[in-house]
Amino acid sequence: MNAQPLPTPRFIRKTQLGAGEYRKNFHQIDQDIIAAITSPEADAVTPLMSKIYLRLVNAPAGYWEQTGVLRFEAEIRENKHVKAWLVFCEVAGVASATAHKALVWLHEQGIIGYFSGKNGVGLRIFLNRASTSIGTRTGSADKKILQFGRVSSAERPASSDETAFSDSYAVKEIQDTDLSSGAPKTGADTKSVDKLTSTPPTPDTRTGIRSAVELHEVAAESAGAQHIPLGEIIARLKSEIEPGLKSAAAQAAAQATRCEIERTRTWFETKALPKAVRVAQSECYSLLKKHGSLEEKSQRLRAGLAVGRHVPSEVMETARARTSQEISEMAEACLALLETQGQSIEVTLSEMSSEGGGWLLPEDAPRIRAAAELMLAERERRA
Repeated sequence: MNAQPLPTPRFIRKTQLGAGEYRKNFHQIDQDIIAAITSPEADAVTPLMSKIYLRLVNAPAGYWEQTGVLRFEAEIRENKHVKAWLVFCEVAGVASATAHKALVWLHEQGIIGYFSGKNGVGLRIFLNRASTSIGTRTGSADKKILQFGRVSSAERPASSDETAFSDSYAVKEIQDTDLSSGAPKTGADTKSVDKLTSTPPTPDTRTGIRSAVELHEVAAESAGAQHIPLGEIIARLKSEIEPGLKSAAAQAAAQATRCEIERTRTWFETKALPKAVRVAQSECYSLLKKHGSLEEKSQRLRAGLAVGRHVPSEVMETARARTSQEISEMAEACLALLETQGQSIEVTLSEMSSEGGGWLLPEDAPRIRAAAELMLAERERRA
């Protein structure tokens, strides 16, 4: 019988790591989040609140879009379309109603954030962090690359206390020792000058760049040092913005006034004036009916329909003298027809006169004309 190795236990009785050991395959959860999901308020929503959150934290790798962001999309299983919400409920391990209550409560508390899009975008869950669990590092002790100091501004890049290499220790190939090269024994001059031309020497490039940088820094400091009072800034803004605002307000007011005038004119022409005409005609007809003119006209029309029929003489009203009140009423009727239909007073009196088949005596016509002209003059005077 062959001996088989014992299986590695899933959990061991050990509370601390050894010197050569480190932690792996673990998750970090903030203390504030643990306190929130295990609180009585979370249990009042659903007793499975902590289990739902832990299952989201320990979701399979295929659902992680990036660090701290879960994404659930619709899936095709056995030729069936499974929605993203059902996939989320399966990962959370609860029913749809319980998952909805837990998701809403976690979002209201700020523990998670979520976004549910349409057209197959899916559902995203953002695992937030507790503000008390985030700290900031100070100092540069943990930086791998330290800041470099500024380069020295000296004109001589070489050290001043080392050998200047004025002599060579190599083997001389030229055996003619009586030849003189004419070069100085102490080395070349520090500043080269062309004796054939009078062109001035070119300044050091690094010195020119350094001077330009220093001048730029000084200009920036002087520009930042300028301080403009707040009152002056407000006055400038007011002087530049106020004319434009006034012009825009005036244009808007003028446009609104024009629109209101046009709307009022349209209403007067389409609604008010026709109604006033109908009211005036109704009053005029009522007045004529009161004095018997309409009955006489209707009787004449009926008599015209019954050709050859005898009309009794008692039906026809005889013309008679009118009282002062009736004269005043007739004058108002003439003015009403003049204002509404533009019919002159003479035409109205001719239709009312007995000579035209009406009921007005010829001697009453001048009285009605005078009364109508007097009323018209009185109205014009008041206007």
